[in-house]
This record gives sequence, C-alpha cells and structure tokens, in this order.
Amino acid sequence: MRSPDPAAPPVVSIVLPAYNEAGNLTDICTHLASVLEPLALSWEVIISDDGSRDDTWSEIVLLHQRDRRVKGVQLARNFGHQYALLAGLRQARGQAIISMDADLQHPPSLIPLLLERWREGYKVVNTIRLDPKSLSAFKRRTSALYYSLLSKLSGVSMRRGLSDCRLLDRQVLDELMSFGEAGLFLRGLIMWMGYPTAWVPFECGERARGHSKYTLKKMVLFALDGITSFSVIPLRVGIVIGVLTSLLAFTELTYALVVKLSGGVTVPGWASAISVVSFLFGVMFILLGLIGEYIGRILIEVRRRPRFLINASVGLAMPPEPRVSPMVPRLLDREDGRDTG
Repeated sequence: MRSPDPAAPPVVSIVLPAYNEAGNLTDICTHLASVLEPLALSWEVIISDDGSRDDTWSEIVLLHQRDRRVKGVQLARNFGHQYALLAGLRQARGQAIISMDADLQHPPSLIPLLLERWREGYKVVNTIRLDPKSLSAFKRRTSALYYSLLSKLSGVSMRRGLSDCRLLDRQVLDELMSFGEAGLFLRGLIMWMGYPTAWVPFECGERARGHSKYTLKKMVLFALDGITSFSVIPLRVGIVIGVLTSLLAFTELTYALVVKLSGGVTVPGWASAISVVSFLFGVMFILLGLIGEYIGRILIEVRRRPRFLINASVGLAMPPEPRVSPMVPRLLDREDGRDTG
C-alpha cells in the first residue's frame, strides 16, 4: 500500500466500524488496496473502533504508520455499531462514501460495482444480502417478517436483506449528518430521505477471524430501535387494543347486570371474573410498557447528550460531535428571555 500526499482530498472514503476485530483489519485493508489501486482514484480508509477490548486500536495505529490513507477514530467506550458507523462517516472527506463491516463478510469486490452505479447518477447504492444456504429457517423467516412489518409501520419501503454495506453520495451524507436524533437506525433514515437509490445483491462472505458480535439481544434491540424510531403506529394499535378490551369488560358488566335485574341465576364462582380482570391487567401492563418505551426515548432526546465520545484519533482532523441537536429548538427563560439552550 503506497503513501500518497495525505492532504489530497479523496474521491472515495471507505468507513469500517470495528469492535474487537484485531487480526481482521490488516486483511481487509490489504483486500481494499488490491481493489482500489486499479481504479486510479484517490481514496481513504477510516476505521472506527467502537471501544474494543483487544488490540484493534494498536492495529489501526500500525496500519496508519504504514499507509497514511488508513485513518482511525477510537470511541471512549462501546456505543454500538450504528454510532461507531456514524463516527466514521462524520470523518469521511470523499465524494463517494462506502460503509462496510471490517470482518470481510461484506466483500471489497463490490466496490467497483457500487461506484459504477454511483456514476450512473444514483445518490444511494444499497446492497441486498442474499441468504446463504447455511442460514437457519428461523432467522430467514424472522428477518423477512421484520422488514415487512417495519415497511408497513414506517411507510418507508425496506427490502429484506438490506445491510449497512452501501454507498452514499457526498450530498446525502451531508444531509444525514444534520440529523440529531439519538435512536439511530441508519438503514431506515437513509431510505426515508428518498434520494435516487440503486440496489446491488451480494453473497455474504465468511468471517476471516473471530465470531459475530451481534448477539440475539443486540438484534432484538436493533429491531426495536428501527420500529420505535420511525413509527407511532404501535401507540395507535395500543389505543385500539385498549378500546376493544374496554368493550369486552363493559360487555361482561352489562351481562351481569341484565342477569341480576331480570331475576336470573348466575353460576357462583370467581373463575370468570378473575380471568377477565387478569386479562385486562395484562393488556394494561403491555400498553404501559409500550408507552414507557416511547417516554424513555423522549427522555434520551431531551437530555441532548452527545451520541458518542471520541477518545483518540489517528490521521484525522476531527470536528466535534454536536452536543445540541439541530432538531431541538433552544430554550428561552420565560422570565428574562435568556438563552438557556
């Protein structure tokens, strides 16, 4: 890998979020160089270390010493994949910005095709992961169900297999950086923006080393972020459920009163009463939990904490992460009009 003038603005930026990927980074940088060098374009690689506990950061520093086009940013702790990706995107200077995972499951050989579609005029070039034969039926079906549900709830069409391997035009990235929301779901945000989009299918490669960091818990939380970040329909569904269960309870009460006033005989016992009450309380707690989830997200937004904190960088002149969301108006003291934002 050669070391050209680091001050030259790159045409292509490659952003790699990484968490405990020591050993994989050298391999992927070698693959990236072999793909990018024949294109005769200036480029840079930005590796975003999401608070790794292994030697990931040391490897990033070593790679930068070998080639100034390889740069890195280290987050203060593990903030999560989407925030690590955002931290890397914020540092990208290229006209075409490509994000992919650092474990070689997103093949670097896709880059020429992504650039080709970008030159055709597409502002966003998404990739669609084709399910390998080894993928379990459970994961295949839940993935399809999730994207179908998310598309219906959000009103934004998202295809099954949509991944975080994509190309963004400079204009799209600049607009994306103006968003200040805390519950990041970049796949949905980019589709919501509505820029001309192309689609490129690919077969997921095998990890070079290590194992996947995406546990079942992280996948569930990621799915929850996607739904609650883009739709209030679950709250409206909650209202419908509340109305239906209230009607059920009212019907039960009406039946009991009619039987009592007409002199009829009711079967003694508490089974029916307890079952109805238990059902209604169960529904109520579900709805309270749903409302609590949205209130919690409101609390996170109004705190206006930075979405990530940077501990160190190499090869980058970093703009700070905005601490005040541009989407949240600054507050004025009602008594004297002082700016308290």
